[in-house]
Amino acid sequence: MTAAQPDRPETSETSALPALPYGSWPSPLTAEWASAASPRLEGAAFVGDEIWWGQSVPAEGGRTAVFRRALTATATAIETVLPTPWSARSAVHDYGGGAWAATDDGRLFFVEKSDQQVWRLLPGGAPQPLTADPAHRYGGLRWGAGILLAVRERATGADAAGDVTAAAGTDAATRAIVAIDVATGDVRTLATGTDFVAQPTLSPDGALLAWIGWDDPDMPWDRTRLRIARIDGDTPAAPVDVAGGSGAVLQPEWRDERTLVFLDDITGFWNPWQVSADAGIPPIPLAPDDADTGGPLWSLGMRWYGVLEGGRILAVRSDGSDRLVLIGPTGDVSPVALPATGDLLIEAVRGHQALVSGTAPETTGIWLIDADTGTARQVVGASLGIDRAWLPRTAPLTVSGSSGDVHAFVHPPASPEVRGADSERPPYLVLVHGGPTGRATGVADSRVLFFTSRGIGVLEVNYGGSTGYGRAYRERLRGQWGVVDVADVAAAASGLAATGAADPARLAIKGGSAGGWTVLAALARTDVFAAGISRYGVGDARALAAASHGFEAHYLDGLIGPLPEAEEVYRERSPLTHVEGFDVPVLLLQGSDDPVVPPSQAEAIRDALAAHGVPHAYVRYEGEGHGFRRAETIVHALETELAFLGQVFGFETPGIPPVTLT
Repeated sequence: MTAAQPDRPETSETSALPALPYGSWPSPLTAEWASAASPRLEGAAFVGDEIWWGQSVPAEGGRTAVFRRALTATATAIETVLPTPWSARSAVHDYGGGAWAATDDGRLFFVEKSDQQVWRLLPGGAPQPLTADPAHRYGGLRWGAGILLAVRERATGADAAGDVTAAAGTDAATRAIVAIDVATGDVRTLATGTDFVAQPTLSPDGALLAWIGWDDPDMPWDRTRLRIARIDGDTPAAPVDVAGGSGAVLQPEWRDERTLVFLDDITGFWNPWQVSADAGIPPIPLAPDDADTGGPLWSLGMRWYGVLEGGRILAVRSDGSDRLVLIGPTGDVSPVALPATGDLLIEAVRGHQALVSGTAPETTGIWLIDADTGTARQVVGASLGIDRAWLPRTAPLTVSGSSGDVHAFVHPPASPEVRGADSERPPYLVLVHGGPTGRATGVADSRVLFFTSRGIGVLEVNYGGSTGYGRAYRERLRGQWGVVDVADVAAAASGLAATGAADPARLAIKGGSAGGWTVLAALARTDVFAAGISRYGVGDARALAAASHGFEAHYLDGLIGPLPEAEEVYRERSPLTHVEGFDVPVLLLQGSDDPVVPPSQAEAIRDALAAHGVPHAYVRYEGEGHGFRRAETIVHALETELAFLGQVFGFETPGIPPVTLT
């Protein structure tokens, strides 16, 4: 086991602080503060001498608005471009992304959440519909060479909340790359031929289209193809595959009119490559490294590098945490200083500048990067507005697991006002990310600080299957979902307790979606955890497979096995099959309108817990989907989790309403 020392060293100053039981520490970091302090950013763009960006607004029902501000260093005024009640949110591939694009002269094109159609907003005007096609929904918008590109997906209808449901099946005609006439709304199909398409980009002269495509049962982090086609004729030419097929190709970008840069992980890590549009010339690697430039393509708007003027490449590199590098035309690599080290994305590039979003220990925001000077200036977001003494002394942790090393980050309790009793070790909340291809990057965001400031440590585990550590680490979970992830979170939690940093009798585990599956499976199959919190978690894999469609229709083929051959494995892996293994309290949080993991999953677990007499609470949030977006939901969920932990672990939670376990 290796770890940096997670405990804050005691000094005469800290030893003089009053001692209070862990978990009951007073904290100014309220759930309302946590809800507002970590905004969900949804893309950014250079628009004239301004920056525009998308951002969810929890206080307005979680809608995604578009804002703008001047790029000058002295400008502070922020204006709303897309006003209420409009919400730029796509549902293509179920998880959306790329829901808006803007032109340099200030025209906004966006996918309106309520009807999944493309709308336009001209300067000084009001939103007007551009497409009127209820049989399809749109996403992945991108403006280039004077053309608005989009990913179009056939839809099957709309539910009561107005969310369009994805078409089932694997018909390649279900999805296409299209060009939308921004004057008339006419839609021209440019590319089909695979079950899924994503990340379209046009050559500078508008003659060539590049994109990635893949077919079921693969996911975009398994195997994809890089395709190009000439589109400047009356009929788009047949596509040609120029890379991929054995690795997971991502994000094509044009370096010039005949040269494409893209990402591929055929060497074991996602790295930039370059290929000519001319047939027969093999791709070549660009500055390869044992770190990932790339990630799981859950959202159509994700980009991990950008091509700057002169052919330079600004790229994110991940090996647990994120860092930014500049790759020169000859392959030379230099670091770019940036305070943000988590969830970095290259949102936009123009000339020698780029907009990079990410999280830092004290803020979530967007930075303006100048590649010529090597400077970074934050242009969106602000400091959390707290004393740095509230920030935990975060440290990486590596433990030995049954499948190899397991990586995690430790956020110990931290307060400038109180300390824990010398005779007590702190309780810890073990966080399990979703995906399961997601990852923790080691940045203590506001929702981590909500717990650490009250004397509850947080351990974020990147179990086998997580991204950011190369393809081999990611593929540990292939066929082993419910096995490797469970073993890894248990090993990390036990390993932390073995250092003396955590109370082994007060370890709780929390996760959402796929993370919720791991929470429930760990409670059913191990005795490491004394409590569990599942947010919209999967309890029955067979039911999930039956309900899955579109993007995730065959996801479980790789995680567990194909059906019906693996029917017994699905049954055996499911936490619902092993309810007799539950013997500690469980908190279930669920959105009523979740199309990915429907409420029936949580309610089946609830009923089974009740039948076996296991203490539990179930909270259903009306109008919420897969992931909570409304301020009142985020606040209530955090406070309910804290109250639950206090009740189970025996500490007071002043000012927090109690939770009733049945």
